[in-house]
Amino acid sequence: MRIARLVKRAKKGDKEALLQLISEQQDDYYRLALSYMGNSHDAMDAMEEMIVSLYRHIPKLKKNESFYSWSKTILVNQCRKMLHKADRVVLLEDFETDEFHSEDVSLKRTEQAIDIQQMLAVVNKHQREAIELKYFHDLDYKTIADITKVSVGTAKSRVFNGLNKMREAARGEFND
Repeated sequence: MRIARLVKRAKKGDKEALLQLISEQQDDYYRLALSYMGNSHDAMDAMEEMIVSLYRHIPKLKKNESFYSWSKTILVNQCRKMLHKADRVVLLEDFETDEFHSEDVSLKRTEQAIDIQQMLAVVNKHQREAIELKYFHDLDYKTIADITKVSVGTAKSRVFNGLNKMREAARGEFND
């Protein structure tokens, strides 16, 4: 497997191999960091810290094939550490900013982002995190469990229960 070979080279100190691994999923890393940090500048800072940490700790990686879930866990931990230091609350932002969209499309996206925020407001922070990782970052339950340091069953439960709360809240809106 190509990833395993690149990881093996990176473990031996090959910086280019590590950068190649990171660049292949840089958009995924950025979106993940942005969802935690809330702004581009802090997301980039978190990614820089992740790269430094990966370089230092890659020899400790046991399964080369697990590089991406391991690195995303490091990124999330870095984001949490930075947020804890800043002691602030971050709301999910509309990631896509395309200057060429018409005002109507932009307004519709803003309304959709507000709707999503309102729906996510009914779930607790653990459920919100699991739902965002699952549906905004397309991560599997095993990776979500690794990132959030819970069992796979707990990760599934958080997503399931959170979605149920969101459904119930949506039904309540329509029954008023």
